[in-house]
Amino acid sequence: MHRRTLLTASAAGLAGLAAPRTGRSQAQETLIFNPGSDVTILDPVWTTAFGARYLAMLSYDTLYGVDNALNPQPQMVDGHVVEDDGRRWRLTLREGLRFHNNEPVLARDAVASIRRWGSRDAFGQVLMEAVTELTAPSDREIVFRLRQPFPLLPNALAKSTSYVPVIMPAWLIAAPEKQVTEVMGSGPYRYLAGERVSGVRSAWERFEGYVPRPGGEAEFTSGPKIPRLKRVEFTIIPDAQTGIGALMNGEIDWQAEVLLDHVPQLRRAPQIALAAVNRTGNMGIMRFNHLHPPFDNPAIRRALLGAIDQAEMAQAVAGNDPSLWNGKVGMFCPQSPNASDAGMEVLTGPRDYARVKRDLAAAGYRGEKVIYLSASDNYGMSQQDLVGADQMRRAGMTVEIAAVDFGTWLQRRANRNPPERGGWNVTDTYLPGLELWDPATHLALRGNGLAAWPGWPDSPALERLRAEWFTAPDAAARQAVCRRMQLQAWQDVPYIPTCQWQAISAYRRNLTGMLQGMPLFYNLAKG
Repeated sequence: MHRRTLLTASAAGLAGLAAPRTGRSQAQETLIFNPGSDVTILDPVWTTAFGARYLAMLSYDTLYGVDNALNPQPQMVDGHVVEDDGRRWRLTLREGLRFHNNEPVLARDAVASIRRWGSRDAFGQVLMEAVTELTAPSDREIVFRLRQPFPLLPNALAKSTSYVPVIMPAWLIAAPEKQVTEVMGSGPYRYLAGERVSGVRSAWERFEGYVPRPGGEAEFTSGPKIPRLKRVEFTIIPDAQTGIGALMNGEIDWQAEVLLDHVPQLRRAPQIALAAVNRTGNMGIMRFNHLHPPFDNPAIRRALLGAIDQAEMAQAVAGNDPSLWNGKVGMFCPQSPNASDAGMEVLTGPRDYARVKRDLAAAGYRGEKVIYLSASDNYGMSQQDLVGADQMRRAGMTVEIAAVDFGTWLQRRANRNPPERGGWNVTDTYLPGLELWDPATHLALRGNGLAAWPGWPDSPALERLRAEWFTAPDAAARQAVCRRMQLQAWQDVPYIPTCQWQAISAYRRNLTGMLQGMPLFYNLAKG
């Protein structure tokens, strides 16, 4: 097994990465954040990368937000009216909303944004299947006409996980099938494109024209989002130990996530606070490319279930303290009411690599090379890759790791070509547990072929069960459907869950106002 090793790179020279400071007052108004990897894609409807979500919550706003209990709350809208037995929803935008070019946010911008998001996002696709007409009869009114009632409409428009339904100007997304490369939002902070240095820095400044939602308390992505800081800067420090050194020295204010091996050291530092901002932790995902051999064969994917040792994966990523990780996870986040033990023996039973090797041969594997795509500068991903490749080799597979930086990984993962033409066979990633909470947000459990998340599994059975979940009459019925989905997933194997581990942020104690859910930058202040 590949054991975890501590990184020892020096923090020397970090000051050169930070933007120049002109005095104490400016430093107190500027937050320096290390996301761990660069924000290479600026379109939060285009990628599941964490950095795109951070950008979404800085630069954009959504029609609804969610509170700490995951209930949808009006955000850009004053509210809504439901008519015609649930088949017509009328949403009214709040007054005074403006984009960062000071143009007003209009209902037609929202309609264009919802249509674009609804063509790509799993939850959005279900919503749009129920929509017969989506219009903007006036500058502030958005009207949904539905084939049948869709009570989860606010939940869909409040989505805070991958593919955030942000509102963009209609002119920016005139070609909705193309990736957006310009940031023009109406959120608390304005993106400073001229200050971006690839692989080094991104920056935002407070948008003075932002109108926070009045009243209530800020929770997760809901309530008044107040831009208390003048600037937010992302300083990219992929090396974990270097990031810790920068944090301890005051060169950065906040590290998005720290290696769990570093937690004892940070607990002893009086100037540093630790927080589980993402309380559901991270969920590891071994994703197969279903378009090309050998993983276009479901029998080969099923055989590999017997080779994956979740405890080994978890230890490689999170260390030897089992209180910091979970090595017995299924298709849904363990904290979710949808999680179950259905069929879990395929992952929790004894690992028998000789048997797996026989099962692979019986399934038709003949020693073909497997290209294992790895993001070498992302610790959580690359450690899973090393262990996963080792476990596959123990099962008799021929594995070659293709190590690239995270930005290149994002581009190559989207490549549907065969591995010999720039594609891939298998890769590892991870998502917050909240993303794997239920079928509405669970990208990796979709089976809709070329429209699915990269890997492109085709499973009509999983899609039928997902549709059944949306129409289930109550929580018990929905939980029963999720149990059947997990059993079906062990047959179709769209991916293999590798483990769950805690996600710990570290920040300097003079930073106040931190919210729960994910790194969020509104309502933060520096003392």
